[in-house]
Amino acid sequence: MGKGFLQRRSVRFGVPFLLLVVGGSFGLKEFAQIRYDFRNRKNVSKADAEKMGIRMKEQDEVTLETEFKKIERIDTTNWENVRGPRPWEEGNQLYKEAEERAKKIAKQD
Repeated sequence: MGKGFLQRRSVRFGVPFLLLVVGGSFGLKEFAQIRYDFRNRKNVSKADAEKMGIRMKEQDEVTLETEFKKIERIDTTNWENVRGPRPWEEGNQLYKEAEERAKKIAKQD
């Protein structure tokens, strides 16, 4: 049984393959679990958001119905596609303002 059994193709190739598949699934499970263990679960309070310059709405203020009414008011038949300014174009005030905001944030940190 010893030498003949180990020389069969199904044993020589099948057993390592099954060990790789089954062992790999357990190994991948551990790596995938790390993703959920160290996820950033930081919740921002309303006061912290206002310090950052973000206005948070009340939960009652945002519903499907209110958002649908806002979309209904928009005129979707008459519109014009306007290309925004690029950073390398001259006279781009929006880009300059964004750079200034980024510098201010970098100084605060």
